[in-house]
Amino acid sequence: MKNDTVKYNKKAIIIGAGPAGLTAAYELLTRTNIKPIILERSGDIGGISKTVNYKGNRIDIGGHRFFSKSDRVMDWWFRFMPLETTTEGEVNINYQNRSRALYTTGASGTAPLDKDKVMLLRRRLSRIYFLRQFFNYPLNLSPNTLRKLGILLTMKIGFSYTFARLFPRRKERTLEDFMINRFGKTLYKTFFKDYTEKVWGVNCNEISAEWGAQRIKGVSITKAVAHALKRKKKDDRDIAQKNVETSQIERFLYPKHGPGQLWEEVARQIESMGGEIIFHQKVTSIANHKDGVSAIQSIHSQTGETKSWEGDYFFSTMPVNELIGGMSGNVPNDVKEVAAGLLYRDFITVGLLLKQFSTQDKATGGFKKLSLEDTWIYVQEKDVKVGRLQLFNNWSPFLVKDPATSWIGMEYFCNKEDDFWNLSEEVIKETAIIELEKIGLARKEDVLDATVLRMEKTYPAYFGTYDRFDVIRNFVDSLPNLYLIGRNGMHKYNNSDHSMLTAMTAVDNIVAGIADKSNIWSINTEMEYHEETKK
Repeated sequence: MKNDTVKYNKKAIIIGAGPAGLTAAYELLTRTNIKPIILERSGDIGGISKTVNYKGNRIDIGGHRFFSKSDRVMDWWFRFMPLETTTEGEVNINYQNRSRALYTTGASGTAPLDKDKVMLLRRRLSRIYFLRQFFNYPLNLSPNTLRKLGILLTMKIGFSYTFARLFPRRKERTLEDFMINRFGKTLYKTFFKDYTEKVWGVNCNEISAEWGAQRIKGVSITKAVAHALKRKKKDDRDIAQKNVETSQIERFLYPKHGPGQLWEEVARQIESMGGEIIFHQKVTSIANHKDGVSAIQSIHSQTGETKSWEGDYFFSTMPVNELIGGMSGNVPNDVKEVAAGLLYRDFITVGLLLKQFSTQDKATGGFKKLSLEDTWIYVQEKDVKVGRLQLFNNWSPFLVKDPATSWIGMEYFCNKEDDFWNLSEEVIKETAIIELEKIGLARKEDVLDATVLRMEKTYPAYFGTYDRFDVIRNFVDSLPNLYLIGRNGMHKYNNSDHSMLTAMTAVDNIVAGIADKSNIWSINTEMEYHEETKK
């Protein structure tokens, strides 16, 4: 770690206190003489990776599994939160020892383990809920799956899949092309089309194939079956899982009190080393010129006070359309046009506290308690709006105030312009309760409490003007001291570890004096970062 006596003689202004912004700040403090100042629009730490505490019950917005094929990221996490003590039979002992060796409390160096600030090792179970039945996720054509689908549909899926493998669509322009090539038309229409369109609000033939390359490149039926067979024979204590497809990861790390706990600890250490995090700062203007960016202006959302922030380096995790729209210097018209046409998908989580899950007992006609061990349930039913259920008890029991209750998040994908987004909280709560009862997982009388969280621009979309994004990239890369990092900062549907790697790589470039930023953009597109590993 960098010596505390080093004087910082340069400044970096960082927009956003999410994973990418906080990672950039920490890397600058520990490796350079550049002091980071983070401007955060909200009053919270973590961006969409924050944890919301509602009456003692914690909400992880969207769900954040902590695993990475990058040792650099894994080791970085362990500096702040080591692995909880477990027996050797439950986890690879090497990771347990490694996490202890890396653990630090920032400026004060190593310290005894805080048993409340630890990573838990969790087992992941996700399933698809379709036709009022549960199917494995990722989907594999096991005997149980085929039995539920029926012989006729199973035969259609088999013929369609074989045809797609023998005669693939030569040019993958859209997500529909991408999926049909990998799963066949029948399986695509049965399990993928409706859910994907529920998530994005547009037809799959309007979404770029690049989304598939970004998120599901390594997924295939043959790999899912092979993994299922291999899993029965192989010891799965090793949490690295480097040769496992991302969608098939079965074990993951998770902060005891949710992802926000880790990022709050990172923020604490940043401030202890001299960095600054300033809240409620809405960026209103970016002073750009041919030599780069010279200053950022912001307004305090509560007091109305405006301030200009000068710096030597600038990192942006704010949505690209807002960044370009806020530039006060010369911006080419085509850059403005593409930025204005970038689209996003917004997100609503309805937190429901239940006495229990319950389902109808076909034998008696009454209701019985339902035990669910899932982390996520993907709801593919067409007759409800809800897209996914997140069962917080199964992510960490410490997210729930009363372990005798079930605490869940019902996730809705929408746009700010949608009627659903603009409904009152009470109507949205009622809708969620009705839908949970409709799909047969709980009754209205099981609900003890409810709350609604809205998150804007959660998912950068791969449609709109996205196919011309290179116009923006070429422009911002010409500003030598401006670095776009993170999910919204780069308009890339990154996982947290990829967002962190963009920040780390940007600081690498500064340290090495590298002007070319292509290595930042290549993260999560190069093979070693992809969800498909080399054989």
